[in-house]
Amino acid sequence: MAQNPPARPAVRRVLLIVGGGIAAYKALELVRLMQKAGLEVRSILTRSGAEFVTPLSLAALTGSAVRQDLFSSEDETTMGHIELSRWADLIVVAPATAGLMAKAATGAADDLASTTLLATDAPVLLAPAMNVRMWLHPAVQANLSTLLGFTEPRYAVVGPDDGEMACGEYGPGRMAEPAAILDSILSHDGKGGLSTRLLAGRHALVTAGPTFEPIDPVRGLTNRSSGKQGYAIAWALARAGARVTLVSGPVALDTPAGVDRVSVETAEQMLDAVEQALPADLAILTAAVSDWRVAGAADTKIKKQAGEGPPALTLVETPDILKALAGRTKGRPALVIGFAAETGQLEARAAAKLETKGCDWIVGNDVSEGVFGRDETRVMLFRKGEAPDPWPETTKTAVADRLVRAVAAHFTKEAP
Repeated sequence: MAQNPPARPAVRRVLLIVGGGIAAYKALELVRLMQKAGLEVRSILTRSGAEFVTPLSLAALTGSAVRQDLFSSEDETTMGHIELSRWADLIVVAPATAGLMAKAATGAADDLASTTLLATDAPVLLAPAMNVRMWLHPAVQANLSTLLGFTEPRYAVVGPDDGEMACGEYGPGRMAEPAAILDSILSHDGKGGLSTRLLAGRHALVTAGPTFEPIDPVRGLTNRSSGKQGYAIAWALARAGARVTLVSGPVALDTPAGVDRVSVETAEQMLDAVEQALPADLAILTAAVSDWRVAGAADTKIKKQAGEGPPALTLVETPDILKALAGRTKGRPALVIGFAAETGQLEARAAAKLETKGCDWIVGNDVSEGVFGRDETRVMLFRKGEAPDPWPETTKTAVADRLVRAVAAHFTKEAP
């Protein structure tokens, strides 16, 4: 049987603005991937970007002249910044530095890149890259919020990822990998991507991290979870315009911009916080909830006693938050998504969990491959009545963006 040809992407012509930062070297790989995907690419290289990559490299890969100078007599005889801004289906800024974001947010226009951003009505995709403290600075987050609030042109964001940086520090701020940026470009609707606010007016509930069930004041039962995937999903939902409540177990992560965080420790506290957050339009429960707690946890530290063995601990089940939320007859979110972390037989076990928990979707991954704490992951999406959808290995940030796009498409499809 003849197969339908793949859908033509909405974006065919991309203007790449390369900002100044060590991550600029990734822009060359991004150009290669865009060319391979059949996209037409032109580029603007900022003065600081030219400290990291050369105009010759960009020109060789794009097959077109690299624009650099706002006051170039050759370029500006045709009003180069206007021409470029009108030519592109999408402008990609990679790396998007704090300086470029600040200029775009405030309307400053003192070079070709910032002037083009001010002159365009094409959507803009930012791939931020900067030191973790710079990324978390209130000024940078305020500028980002301003950009995401624009209606013309519309801004979207891919990344940044968590990870080790050139400066030796670790945290959010590392530019998304070129493959993840390409995925965002190819799935972009040509109008604004996630920043079209497709989830505006909806309340999203997310759980993340582990729970901690005390044995005594200093010991407890917990699960291995960094919380990175849940926090990335909360951040992606916020960028898509949703009001996000993040119920988080104990993790060493900063709250994403635009997200309301409720911190808890135990499964019972998490269930209570989830119920208090209702009503919600959708719920994505990524938290690694401990299945058991100790009955009658000690009020004081349990001490070793000479000649005595370890204390006998009586375990009782904790609340099943996913099943409780999915099984509500009143106040159930329209879309409930659970996560299944398995150490084998992923398809069978995730499919069984989809049935027994009563949720709508399950995102499953095999954690026997050492994924805890890593920035990369490979997941499979299970929907009721559909074949499993395996996703390629990518970053947790890219998984979050793709999942949120799927959620937005689901609500668009379900809309009357």
